[in-house]
Amino acid sequence: MATPGIEQLFEFQRLPKDGFLLLLFLLYAPVGLCLMLLRLFIGVHVFLVSCALPDSLVRRFVVRVMCSVMGVFVKQNDPRLRDRNVKVYICNHVTQFDHNIINLLTSCNTPMLEGSPGFVCWARGFMEFGLLSSRSEMAESLKRYCSTEGSLPLLLYPEEETTNGRMGLLKFSSWPFSVSDSVQPVALFVKRPFIPANIEESSWILELLWTLFIPFTVYQVRWLPTVSRQDGNSSQEFGNEVQELLAMELGVVSTQITRADKAEHLKRKRHIAPHTINSNQSLGARPRTISLGFMASNSMMEDMRISGMVQQVKEVLPHVPLGVIKRDLVQTNCVDTTITNLLEGAEEMNSNSSGVLSVAAIQTSSLNAVGDTASAPALKPNAKSFGKYPGDRHMSLQDRKEALYEYARRRYIEKHGLNRQTDNTQ
Repeated sequence: MATPGIEQLFEFQRLPKDGFLLLLFLLYAPVGLCLMLLRLFIGVHVFLVSCALPDSLVRRFVVRVMCSVMGVFVKQNDPRLRDRNVKVYICNHVTQFDHNIINLLTSCNTPMLEGSPGFVCWARGFMEFGLLSSRSEMAESLKRYCSTEGSLPLLLYPEEETTNGRMGLLKFSSWPFSVSDSVQPVALFVKRPFIPANIEESSWILELLWTLFIPFTVYQVRWLPTVSRQDGNSSQEFGNEVQELLAMELGVVSTQITRADKAEHLKRKRHIAPHTINSNQSLGARPRTISLGFMASNSMMEDMRISGMVQQVKEVLPHVPLGVIKRDLVQTNCVDTTITNLLEGAEEMNSNSSGVLSVAAIQTSSLNAVGDTASAPALKPNAKSFGKYPGDRHMSLQDRKEALYEYARRRYIEKHGLNRQTDNTQ
């Protein structure tokens, strides 16, 4: 099975892309709103019952039946496969309520990795460990917890972040496998109609409301055989072994994409659209509709956008290789900034090469391409002589750069007919 890209592991668009499914969703929307209001009322009673009854088989049965009324159905393959002696369950992470689902089947605790302890942490079913500065401290605290007589098993997510559960697993962290030498993997499948089970960067309250809005959500839990650490294996090697077993059970790929890679990808997606809009507006172009955000983003559209920007820079600097232009655009996402970087880079090379002016060659070729343009002012592509002092050489380079900026602006306006558009509006 081919390794999926990072974009394929997560969901960024909630509404269905298929036109027929979208029509069905819109027809269902009034019914969904009524169901959500009714289920909110039932949900309050579910919370009160779970708080009032002690942790027991009776409470889990009652809460599970009430959750079915709310449209949350939980199934498991065989309860006898669950190891009652194991202290750590290892599960893939799909939604923000996975630990609540497992708690409907067996008693276990899930530590709160991020966020401050308090009422919300307790109400969501997490176990509070206070503020710990690192994962190693968390692992040591969990070791002490597991060594306590009568403590409940721990439910841990080595991925540390949610995925869509359909394409691959994030690389497992090593710290959950330093807590115990024996763990039981748990494979979790989530299915629901119309919309994905989880949307990235969505709050848990919003996800809860969507869960109540949708007709039903089915959670299927599969208990895998207990896995023990082999002699001489490190925590990371132990985690890799469990990751491969879970991936095979889920029918997905075991990737090397980490939690940090996901955070960097989300950060880049948040900033790519604003940078593109600013680039277009700074060039005087009409703002285009950006379809790259969370609603309809994919790698093909990103390549098309970068290719268009590469051509804009190539028109101004025809002698710069396309690979150099594209590499700088991927980092800047701005045509103006890339032109500036290429010019300043050429000028730095020029200053360090005893007056061999690479910028002059670029400017001269650009001027020759439009030498018969009547409105072209007399630019200064070359200095009359190499200056004796650094200040004189800098002024010569600065003059040529300003002249090239003016030429590039005029050529862009002529190509896109901005002068004609201005005259028509007047």
